[in-house]
Amino acid sequence: MKRRTSLKRLLSLSLVVCTLLISGSARGQAPKLNWSEKGDRCWFRVDGDKNGAFFVVNVEERQRKPAFDRERLATALNELLDEEITTSNLDIKRIAWADSEDALLIQRANWYRLNTKTYELEVADESIPTTVQDQLFLPPRPSGPSQRSIHIVVKNELQRPISLFWVSSDRGEHHYADIAPGDSHRQHTYEGHSWLLKSTRDLASFIAAPNVRLTLDEQTLANVKIGQRRGWGRRPRNTPPRDVSRDRVFIRNHNLWLRDEDGEESQLSQDGTESNTFATRRGDRGDFYRSPDGKFLVAMQRTVVPERAIQIVESSPRDQLQPRLIELAYRKPGDQLPQKTVHLYSIEDRTEIEVSQSLFANQWSLDFGGWSESGDRFYLRFNQRGHQVLRELEVSVVDGAVRTLIEETSDTFIQYSDRGKSVRENLTPDEILWASERSGWNHLYRFSRTTGELINPVTQGDWNVKRIESIDREHQEIWFYAVGVLEDQDPYHEHLCRVNFDGSEFNVLSEGDGTHTIDFQQERRYFVDTWSRVDLAPVHELRDSASGELICELRREDTEKAFGERRLTERFVAKGRDGETDIWGIIHWPKDFDPAKKYPVVENIYAGPHDHHVPKSFRSRYRQHTFADAGMIVVQIDGMGTAWRSKAFHDVCFQNLRDAGFPDRIAWIKAAAEKYPQMDLTRVGIFGGSAGGQNAMAALLWHSDFYKVAVADCGCHDNRMDKIWWNEQWMGWPVDESYERNSNTENAHLLEGDLMLFVGELDRNVDPATTTQVVRELIRHNKDFDFVLVPGAGHGSAETPWASRKRLNFLKEKLRVED
Repeated sequence: MKRRTSLKRLLSLSLVVCTLLISGSARGQAPKLNWSEKGDRCWFRVDGDKNGAFFVVNVEERQRKPAFDRERLATALNELLDEEITTSNLDIKRIAWADSEDALLIQRANWYRLNTKTYELEVADESIPTTVQDQLFLPPRPSGPSQRSIHIVVKNELQRPISLFWVSSDRGEHHYADIAPGDSHRQHTYEGHSWLLKSTRDLASFIAAPNVRLTLDEQTLANVKIGQRRGWGRRPRNTPPRDVSRDRVFIRNHNLWLRDEDGEESQLSQDGTESNTFATRRGDRGDFYRSPDGKFLVAMQRTVVPERAIQIVESSPRDQLQPRLIELAYRKPGDQLPQKTVHLYSIEDRTEIEVSQSLFANQWSLDFGGWSESGDRFYLRFNQRGHQVLRELEVSVVDGAVRTLIEETSDTFIQYSDRGKSVRENLTPDEILWASERSGWNHLYRFSRTTGELINPVTQGDWNVKRIESIDREHQEIWFYAVGVLEDQDPYHEHLCRVNFDGSEFNVLSEGDGTHTIDFQQERRYFVDTWSRVDLAPVHELRDSASGELICELRREDTEKAFGERRLTERFVAKGRDGETDIWGIIHWPKDFDPAKKYPVVENIYAGPHDHHVPKSFRSRYRQHTFADAGMIVVQIDGMGTAWRSKAFHDVCFQNLRDAGFPDRIAWIKAAAEKYPQMDLTRVGIFGGSAGGQNAMAALLWHSDFYKVAVADCGCHDNRMDKIWWNEQWMGWPVDESYERNSNTENAHLLEGDLMLFVGELDRNVDPATTTQVVRELIRHNKDFDFVLVPGAGHGSAETPWASRKRLNFLKEKLRVED
């Protein structure tokens, strides 16, 4: 006899929560886990299989198994529905936890309750609505990766308007909609993305899933789960709310004024002018900070200096016949920079307390770093121009005395422009977390804010802290990603680690031989670890967050199936210029690779010192395959001078960008050719864009005995012509002869080989004149070359379809590729 199970009875046991999270796993995506109310079990689905690819994980037993037996389920459905159902047409759409550990809810056209021991099956109800009423939490979590497009609906049943924000992967909050009381809003999103609802405060957040219907009312808000570990994440700087200081402090005629509660106005500064102002660049707003007790005010006065402008010509606008001249603000190396003067005022008696400016002269940047809790001192963060001195400074409000708490120095450069190497984070009111390469590797250090003394190194070893994942101040733990931390792996693989503030209990929590991404589960009790390599499709594992211990493998994707009918992109490692250092790269093979043939070798180069650039995670398709499939073996290599190896490895680039790791690259390619004689080293080409364009042309200036053909797109061929921040970071300040020594333009007379230059006339990143000046010098020295100016194109002009085809044909012709 067919029976019907009450939907209300099932919903009382949190069934709806689990029904919401329809699990999917597009290629590379971690499976979406759907947890039981106790948090001891979860289920997930493998996308692309409509016949029941559902799995259940028992955490305590560390076991993954199919959610149901397909044969027995097909038999039960046959008996219940009197239809011809087999394992090939199960067509299970969703499952959910039921009211017993021995039961599941299963949806085809309708919902059914399945006893997983007896396989007794009964109709549960006509439908089960998808909702997130019981799945709301705070604080919001970052969005996870997703490719599945969905829609969600939010209805506002509160008596006040609410706002909907998308929370990005870096925890940024982006406003999308305002929802009035009684209204609903339908929002496009992606499965796994995080959304936050606000009014005057954060109300609730949730993770998007298919068919989400959220009704927000007071009862729902009362059940929002507040995270128990409130120390997670970054704490904002210790500064007062903006309205406290800005209600009464204002700018008039470039000077600082104060208005008291009775409306009486007092002028605090006297020397403000148009060229030395207390106003910010945005107008009459000031850059000032009031102490927590309201007794003192810090204000920044800045000089206004001429800013270089470059002109680019849009030769062929779509909306008019005549060319258009475009002017862009664009500072270049050596240009004058604004300088800030720090002023400290006593609010009570309207007087200035003199602050010595000597410890932050010649600024690249000077930033306010917050107040002490007592308000008797404040902090400044100073980066000296040239990027060789970095200071954390303390200023006393008693007498304006300035002292250095922490100082970082380098004979080459301090990489201020990378978040992983510029960590300056308050751990407690009395402690600061500081990233430094003083040991030769990028590590974290804990300093006293009171004395400036080092309390302890937090991390240490011949490896690098890559970036911080989160800081748990309550439990005094730091979670971060590291590279090079496992000696038997590629040193660029990212692994999740945890360490205590005092440096104890350091633990590498991921272990698979690949690069790792993490998705935390169940208030961070567990995490899904997804790891892969260029030659291994993603593996998804469930691990214990405390120990990193493997609970079970969730899914291992099929590498051969994912990559298709072609030879896998291959990892290759060889010794660099010193005969000792491992240089890592990859090889892309032609789809129809014939081991009996000889192929030209083409390097796709990008040697920008700000990072490493060879892919480390799995991709089923690379743009380099276009070149490989045209009859070339394509290589990518990270040579010396790029980031995230040792400091010594990185320092090779200092005032030496023309090096571009070429001695390492050439040694690597020669070693690869010894293993693979199909590589014809009499036909070696190279191509790249931006910094890679600079590198590609440099190959024919200084290494034309090895490289014979080069295509350079939008290259920064002379570092004096490119943007200030990138070039002064690596080439230093002041501008000296090293800039000329490294210039492709100044050394154009050295060109040997076949060169094609591309530039987009509307390049706003690298001044297009950088390329045309190279052209001028090549003409002056009577050199043969090809030059392609792409009308209407910006940075990366050679990636446009027409130019990309022209680049490919040039390489094929000059490298004598057989059709």
